[in-house]
Amino acid sequence: MPSWEQAVSGLLRALRLDSIRSKMLVFALLATLIPSVTTGWISYLQNERSLTAKITGELQSVSAQTAREIDLWVKERLYELRVFASSYEVSENLDRIRHAGGERAHERLTGYLRSVRERFADYQELLVVNPEGEELASTAPQPTAVELPPGWTTTIRADNAVVGDASWDAEHMKSVVVFAVPIYQTGGRLLGALTAKLDLGALHRLLRRFAGGGAQEGQVYLIAADGHAIVGSRSAPAELMRRTLDTAAVRGLLEREGATREYRGLEGQEVVGAVKRVPRPDWAVLAEVPAAEAYRQVTRLRNVTAVIVAALLVAVGLFAYFLGLLITRPLDRLTGAATKVAGGDLAVHLPVVGGGELGYVTEVFNDMVARLHESRKELERLSVTDDLTGLYNRRYLMDAVANEVRRSRRLDHPCTLLMADVDHFKEYNDDYGHLAGDEALRRIAGILRETTRDVDCAARYGGEEFVVLLPETRAAGAIETAQRFRTRLATDELVGGKLSVSIGVAQFPEDGDAPDALLARADAALYRAKREGRDRVLRAPPPSLPPPASA
Repeated sequence: MPSWEQAVSGLLRALRLDSIRSKMLVFALLATLIPSVTTGWISYLQNERSLTAKITGELQSVSAQTAREIDLWVKERLYELRVFASSYEVSENLDRIRHAGGERAHERLTGYLRSVRERFADYQELLVVNPEGEELASTAPQPTAVELPPGWTTTIRADNAVVGDASWDAEHMKSVVVFAVPIYQTGGRLLGALTAKLDLGALHRLLRRFAGGGAQEGQVYLIAADGHAIVGSRSAPAELMRRTLDTAAVRGLLEREGATREYRGLEGQEVVGAVKRVPRPDWAVLAEVPAAEAYRQVTRLRNVTAVIVAALLVAVGLFAYFLGLLITRPLDRLTGAATKVAGGDLAVHLPVVGGGELGYVTEVFNDMVARLHESRKELERLSVTDDLTGLYNRRYLMDAVANEVRRSRRLDHPCTLLMADVDHFKEYNDDYGHLAGDEALRRIAGILRETTRDVDCAARYGGEEFVVLLPETRAAGAIETAQRFRTRLATDELVGGKLSVSIGVAQFPEDGDAPDALLARADAALYRAKREGRDRVLRAPPPSLPPPASA
């Protein structure tokens, strides 16, 4: 036992204060002698810090959750536009507009755009523009002007998308934002852009959901990086879009993202707010509450705390109160967080309050949860990826095919499967060894990835078999992709002239209206290609014919 503990214990025995009851009594008497003003002031400071932390946490939570939802909304809209822009209905008809008979191509392109517009409420208007920004087709009877940022063709090639500035559409009396994705012809030539005017009413409803409905509660805004207001949770859109936050306030908020700051808000009153950036586009979510409303609670808490402290000064319960406040609350947080982690919830991060053993344990706990979270993400990645080739694995492919078939059936759009098998792979393994065979499979997978689109799903089906799912693609386009893959493989330095592929093609719904049926038809086409001499691409035979015997 340390000497200081021995000295304190000896003093307490001499004063006949060995029992816990006597120690608590002495503590209560000493606490009564402490000036009430000092105690009240300390309590006031603690409540002020607690309230400030609460406000900060709420603003951070609201801004972060709203930013995630807006980011997801932006990604979903861009993904949808990319899928529609990759349709051969768009690229082929757009390319034909400039040639003889372009009126028919223009009618087909406009009809396709209108069919898409009818299914998605967020699209105010869909347009196709050429690289010069001129409107070629639109869903509106009288197309409205569309403004793309300067140099948008360079941006759209680099980022595969362009997001314009939010603006007020006077004709439709709505706030809108312009999204655009490129339309490429086979070979990589830019034909133009599929452009959508998106109604920001969806973001307004999203902000209202996170801001709450109370009249005295704060507001949530979506702002541009320069402080220009885009949409708010309760403000009128037409009036709000004319307002801009003070430049110094915007800079201070963005430099300390997530931290609270007091400033003059968009409504002209003093507020406390915090921002969270939206990764794409260059937007930020601003959550704020009126400063007067926030600090009115501090005064109220100060008065209540003064009364409570004054009463507790004369009671032995003060000891238990502070003991629970300073010791059990951090332990309760650790216990609750550990229960969540044990249940599989890894979105846990505890505030490190103070130092000492509890502070150290909290830091270790946060570090452990962070490592578990990273491990889970890596396991999730490995669960859908083939170790050898880096392509998707068979389980992920089956889920992707099922989802795409459901989507294509709902939208009445086509999709296609390619099933490829490496010819004479066993002989290659026997001649060069299994290590060389593995390297060949990796190389073939790389070529397959290079010759397919980003929206296509390329997977290793098993052994030397590969399957590619092509959304919004008919059999003719899929066969063109397959021939490009086969030709590229034939000229490869590593495997060209040594290995070839046989490829079967099956289109939904003509060749199969269910995932299993589609795979079976593609497999039948593959084995027919094998039987007819290998190194070729064949469409699935008519469904009325029995599948050929395996070769």
